[in-house]
Amino acid sequence: MAQSLSFPTDEIKTLSPLILAHIGDAYFHLYVRTRLLHVTRNITRLHEFSAQIVSATAQSKTYHALENFLSDAERDTFRRGRNAKSHAPRKATVAEYHASTGFEALLGELFLRKNFTRLDEICELAFNAAFKEITP
Repeated sequence: MAQSLSFPTDEIKTLSPLILAHIGDAYFHLYVRTRLLHVTRNITRLHEFSAQIVSATAQSKTYHALENFLSDAERDTFRRGRNAKSHAPRKATVAEYHASTGFEALLGELFLRKNFTRLDEICELAFNAAFKEITP
């Protein structure tokens, strides 16, 4: 990975969970969009599928489906993100939005720690769970 994207490991725990969620959100968007290329090359379908999969509602459901698959440390990161003060959601319930923020914070921390194997495992499980929900 490029040196310019490197972040000191000892500083990760000092970051706001909302910053971790910001990074995790960007990573998950890119992961989903890339992963969907195996499903369709139609740009309209790509957009529709990705918007549904990365929605707060879908991420909340996904987290609850994966919860038992996570380590204690991963659940702690999720809780930090879920409990962070943030703005009011537009298209989801408050509980869904908070769970989504927790899920994104987890992905952000894994990315900054360069734990790409685990990040890929969680994203693939999340993608499959969410994709199953939106397709007949």
